[in-house]
Amino acid sequence: MFWRGVLGYLPVNIAQGVVGLLTIVLFTQILSPAEYGIYALAFSVLSLTQTAFLTWTEAAMARFLARADEDGRLPDHFATLYRLWILMALAIPVVAALALRFWPMPPALKVAVAAAFAAAAVKSLAKMSQERRRAAGEVSGAALLDVIQTVGGFALGLVLALVGLGGAAPILGTGAVALLCVVFVLPTDLRRLKGGIFDKAMAKAYAAYGLPVAFSLILALVLSTTDRFLLAAFLDESAVGDYHAGYSLGSRTLDVVFIWLGMAGGPAMVAALERGGRPALEDSAREQADFMVLLTLPAAVGLALVARPLTEVMIGPALREGAAGVTPWIAASGWLSGVTTYYLLQAFTLGRRTTMLSACMAIPAGANLALNLILIPRFGLSGALWATTASYALGAIAAGVLGRRACALPIPWPTLARTGLACALMAAVVLALPDVGGLIELILKAGLGAATFGGAALLLDAGGARARLAVLTRRFRTA
Repeated sequence: MFWRGVLGYLPVNIAQGVVGLLTIVLFTQILSPAEYGIYALAFSVLSLTQTAFLTWTEAAMARFLARADEDGRLPDHFATLYRLWILMALAIPVVAALALRFWPMPPALKVAVAAAFAAAAVKSLAKMSQERRRAAGEVSGAALLDVIQTVGGFALGLVLALVGLGGAAPILGTGAVALLCVVFVLPTDLRRLKGGIFDKAMAKAYAAYGLPVAFSLILALVLSTTDRFLLAAFLDESAVGDYHAGYSLGSRTLDVVFIWLGMAGGPAMVAALERGGRPALEDSAREQADFMVLLTLPAAVGLALVARPLTEVMIGPALREGAAGVTPWIAASGWLSGVTTYYLLQAFTLGRRTTMLSACMAIPAGANLALNLILIPRFGLSGALWATTASYALGAIAAGVLGRRACALPIPWPTLARTGLACALMAAVVLALPDVGGLIELILKAGLGAATFGGAALLLDAGGARARLAVLTRRFRTA
């Protein structure tokens, strides 16, 4: 199931990667640093709103669909979840009205924040449909829905930015395309409620599972967005723009890979546990962990090594200098975050110990808030970077230690060691190359770095690289 998902979600991965890079390239050119900062703040509001109110129903849809199907209670499952969703969604307009009334902000930011509140609800409805398809193994349907939202939201947001809607444009584009998707998919999904009833016992079980998941995700967002709000408070929106540009380049590049693996890996581990028990789960988890490290660790190290020429090519002139110093730190933070979110924290959902998940996420979130309050006033943007990296490292340690109490997952130490050594050899080669600047330097360092890592990984057989290459070669020859 894992490899079927990996291949099936590859178009999503490609679309997200291309759109993620184009978002950075084009919006940093079109928007001013202040407008880009407004976009970053509004995007944070959107993410926090959806996570705080609605994500727990999305999580319950994914986790309990297989069990409801086994029990022959799918209509009750859908009826219960959608009623819970409506109940939670009613709170969003109230919170939006209070925020817009009492949060002092310039008119441009107010428009973007209002759009963010509205977009949160429609994005969540689309996510419910996508999670249903993903949990049911309908890879193509889930992938298509994701690609349409990703590409369509970006395209419409770009048009709106070009006509002068500023920092609100990307949010408005995202929300409008999500709404269009909901118009098409919701009627089909609602027909699945036919004959179903709201079940209080189901609702209680879903809340007991989902609310701690949502709280942990809120803490994760606090961990990833607090620095933006504090930079705006202590400095200004332009500083937020510099930070978000470098942050997006560093984290988004890695997020695309981690999300791709997570879309396939999460359902595969749930299915393995439900159908094959603990031995099947360990086999599935070990395979995923090896592949994740082999794919993502060199990506993070390589990103840090080519940060300056990459920002010269990708980021607009007004944001380029600040972003160049941000990207290497965020590459490290992004890797720690991805491994924690898409592997280590799965132990709590697999073991249904989601209360422990919340406690685990509280550790780095609290540390991040405290460190940002201490470091940003003294060191500015650099303080935010140090705080973020340190907090994600603490979060990975906490997840690894506490996760073993919920559902111990294998840690691929041999793969980490061999992949790390291959990355060190890659770094030695890249650092020895001249700094000629721009696209030429980027191509030279990225190309030689990738070739060095590939050769070293095969020589060391990191993560079973030789066997994986042999499988790909056989498939290519028989294709």
